Amino acid sequence: MTDKSSSRYAPGGPSAERPFHLVSEDATRAAAPLQADLAIIGGGMVGMSLAIACSEHGIKTALIEAEPAPALTDRGYDGRSSAIAYGSQQVLKAIGVWDLLKDQAQPILDIRVTDGGGDQRDARRPGGVSPFFVHYSHRDLAGDAAPPQSGDARPVDAPPFGYIVENRVSRVAMFERLQACPNVTHIAPATALSFKLDAERALVSLSDGRQVEAALVVAADGRHSALRGFAGIGISESDYRQSAIVCTVVHEKPHHGVAHEHFLPAGPFAMLPMTDDRDDDGRIRHRSSIVWTEDPRLVPMLLALDDDAFGAEIERRFGLTLGRVRPLGPRFSYPLKLLVAEKYLADRLVLVGDAAHGIHPIAGQGFNLGVRDVAALAEVLVDARRLGQDIGSPLVLERYARWRRFDNLLLVGVTDGLTRLFSNDLPPLRLARDLGFALFNKLRPVKRLAMRHAMGLVGNLPKLVRGEPL
Repeated sequence: MTDKSSSRYAPGGPSAERPFHLVSEDATRAAAPLQADLAIIGGGMVGMSLAIACSEHGIKTALIEAEPAPALTDRGYDGRSSAIAYGSQQVLKAIGVWDLLKDQAQPILDIRVTDGGGDQRDARRPGGVSPFFVHYSHRDLAGDAAPPQSGDARPVDAPPFGYIVENRVSRVAMFERLQACPNVTHIAPATALSFKLDAERALVSLSDGRQVEAALVVAADGRHSALRGFAGIGISESDYRQSAIVCTVVHEKPHHGVAHEHFLPAGPFAMLPMTDDRDDDGRIRHRSSIVWTEDPRLVPMLLALDDDAFGAEIERRFGLTLGRVRPLGPRFSYPLKLLVAEKYLADRLVLVGDAAHGIHPIAGQGFNLGVRDVAALAEVLVDARRLGQDIGSPLVLERYARWRRFDNLLLVGVTDGLTRLFSNDLPPLRLARDLGFALFNKLRPVKRLAMRHAMGLVGNLPKLVRGEPL
């Protein structure tokens, strides 16, 4: 879809080193609403993925984002990296995004989970680090990547569990992919101010004075979703009383594609492998992304430390497995809360991603839940369009809600239970955890199922997760 009042992309594809820009036209906005089949409110990674997936099948899409593109692709906007599970990588590949970012995606080949801090003793914990741990190797799943629903698709030999990719890199690739989507009108910056319905359409009024009329509105606007509030959809929310410190670090030794998660009394500490880069002198730097769960009262003090002191605090929790560790670039912190929407649907409105569910980063599955939402909703909408159905009808949308509800609630329950089990140091629970680790390593079928679940290959999978076209 084209529209003279929409923003258009500047020529030339973005790269990780050249921020992508939008060039806004100064044309006078038309008084009539912009007509679309689908209006997506929230142009983050989940919203952009859905716009790409749907537009490729003739669904005219308006994508509305509160931030301008230069802000979203700036290095200082978001220091997070995301764990992209194997199933989510299949989705990004199917919609044409993966090839634009794969050179900056670090495969996760092994996962090591430890009850305690690295290879050093914690003075707060008598006895130090537990001798029990769980080790997952991608080699254990050789020939097992293809899910049962994939029919004659041949499995991949020893695929990685997933990949670690900087969020900025993913956004840049998605912006570039959007340029080739003729059915997308991108409006940024703008937010939704109101949401009105009639029998067949929804009308969204935007902060820039425009209106968008569509058969279906998708709330992809995050945990504090305005659209969810407009629709009167309630949420269940629980405060973990934890904050996540996130940043990139450099370390002396290579990580060999191993992701580490150490369970500490304050919460989990994850060291996630990233691709190497080079410093200003051309020397290779080994990089990882940390997700450090901590008491919110300590976070301001930790963020204010100089690089050497901050690195020493990381080493005290993680140990010297990777040699000396120092932060690279800005540091960020985020409060951690559990959020679950009471329902995913309202009249001509559907929730995806963090607008529907926000989970603890303990398992690195937040973005992957959103990607599976995208894959399921895109399949439902494309199928309905082919059958000539109204894509905003309750009959169509209920299929999406039923499909996603169980998977989302299951992972919400698992991550919440793990967080509460491991974010303490009570001796009886510590003993139970250690015995559980020892038993888990011996139960190979259970361990194999857990690995496949981490890869996003368990359950009733959408076509895009299976690597199949819509």
